[in-house]
Amino acid sequence: MTRTPAHLIDLTCSALDELRAQTPLVQCLTNSVVTGFTANVLLALGAAPAMVDLPGEAGQFAHAASGVLVNLGTPTREQRPAMLEAAAEARRAGTPWVLDPVAIGSLPVRTALSRELCDLGPDIVRGNASEVLVAAGAGVGGRGVDSVADVETALVPAAELALRTGGVVAVSGPVDAVTDGRRTVRISNGTPLLTRVTGGGCALGAVMAAFASVDEDRWATTVAACLVYTVAAGMAAESAPGPGSFSVLFLDALAAIGPDDLARRAMLS
Repeated sequence: MTRTPAHLIDLTCSALDELRAQTPLVQCLTNSVVTGFTANVLLALGAAPAMVDLPGEAGQFAHAASGVLVNLGTPTREQRPAMLEAAAEARRAGTPWVLDPVAIGSLPVRTALSRELCDLGPDIVRGNASEVLVAAGAGVGGRGVDSVADVETALVPAAELALRTGGVVAVSGPVDAVTDGRRTVRISNGTPLLTRVTGGGCALGAVMAAFASVDEDRWATTVAACLVYTVAAGMAAESAPGPGSFSVLFLDALAAIGPDDLARRAMLS
């Protein structure tokens, strides 16, 4: 079903209310650089983080979690089998899970791991344009974690990847795009300060997992996650003289954001 921008904003407001009412438990198998920031983002939003990433525990916990994030930022020897275990068990249990294929293409270990994880059918793939192009088999990677491709270039491969996995693909950039292969929306909110804070992109994957737990329309919940996240970032940037204060103000904005903020600030097309 095609959604108008006004309808998507209404759905986002409802999803945010539901998230705060349910306090979803989000399992994060994520990189060591961003664990604290990711946990704080989830707490500010109204979700509950759980950094359970050990083999033998990760799969079991995926059954109990409301959503799962698998982020390939620092895939250690121990973490890699835990990621596969968690993804497989999440799929089996019907727990929505998000794959963030950080820096694939330019680095071989995580690129191979990303292919294995994509074969397990992530509900959502979130990455920058270069990462999404590699995941879709249409690119060679970026400059480490930085994209060298633009969002528009990645849109057709992103749609093909979404159809192949049966899920949703979110391409992050100056304008974010979310597609399920049939529907695509662009979100023009946000701020460059998100790129100057460690975890600014990675934490969004955890937020997507939290929102995915409140409704089965993964496309709509992914749009909601991006919209809440980027609108809150824009709110924080208005008062932030630099990235340090932005980080704190962003958490405050995530805790305070409400329907009026979304209705007034959302830029969807």
